[in-house]
Amino acid sequence: MAIAIMCSGGDSCGMNPAIKSFVDYCYEKELEPYFIYEGYDGLIDNKIKKAKHKDVSGILHLGGTIIKTSRSKRFLEEKYRKIAYENLKSHNIDKLVVLGGNGTFRGLHTFAQEFDLSFVGIPATIDNDIYGSDYALGVDTALNVIKSALDDIRDTSFSLKRAFVVETMGRNCGYLAAISAIISGAEICMIPEIKTNLESLEKKLKDELKHGREYILAVVSEGANQTDNLVSWINDKLKMESRSIVLGHIQRGGNPTVYERLMANEFMIYAIDELLKEKTQSIIIYKNSKFKFIDIKKVMDKKQKIDKNILKQLEKMTK
Repeated sequence: MAIAIMCSGGDSCGMNPAIKSFVDYCYEKELEPYFIYEGYDGLIDNKIKKAKHKDVSGILHLGGTIIKTSRSKRFLEEKYRKIAYENLKSHNIDKLVVLGGNGTFRGLHTFAQEFDLSFVGIPATIDNDIYGSDYALGVDTALNVIKSALDDIRDTSFSLKRAFVVETMGRNCGYLAAISAIISGAEICMIPEIKTNLESLEKKLKDELKHGREYILAVVSEGANQTDNLVSWINDKLKMESRSIVLGHIQRGGNPTVYERLMANEFMIYAIDELLKEKTQSIIIYKNSKFKFIDIKKVMDKKQKIDKNILKQLEKMTK
């Protein structure tokens, strides 16, 4: 029985540990594992190759993905999806494990409606915005990268009596910024999910500055689109020299954490076992410390929300 793995969309730490677990577990179950290189584009171009143990030797500590990934515009067209399906058939593959985020799963949903496929999608996105799941591969490593950056920036902020506005990734979801603000003790946090009351913060921070505060650390999600505005606001309203730092793609790379490696292995074992039981078109999620499967349509139809307890902890940084 042939089964293939593919990564799509943005890379995230945890993909390589998942790929290694995929190959190891497939051979343990006497399955034929295949790699699809370069995401949906590679599927269209028939970049499909049987995987061996030597392909995954020594990759656990590597960020990114050894089988590459892509954002495919061609896959949006039906004629290319048909080519992709014919390529799978040529290798006798009718079962897929797909690592990615919402864009990846939308493409997978369309693909599976048109052709006879069985698949399990594994959340792998640092935005952590997959509906129903508390966690996605890459999130823990990204948070640790941000944590280290914020700790270093605070040293300079303190030394120069300066404000720093740090922008994290999170296109439509403020999870990374929210968690990072909490664990770094930031004074200001701006995310798409909450409206920040700058008037109230101005009064509060002016009082703190009057009574000895010497620096300010602010964390802003890219989805809030407020980084430059906040720098200007701090300069104008608080009369404090301010700088912005966009962390960017360093949040996607790095050495996968212990948690990331363990979760990648768990996700993969559950995914393959599910594919062996029956035909499925589902996403595996991790909710309340348990793994479960939900229909892909449910993931597409609903939007993930940040936990209310997390938002509650942000009140002192937003009001």
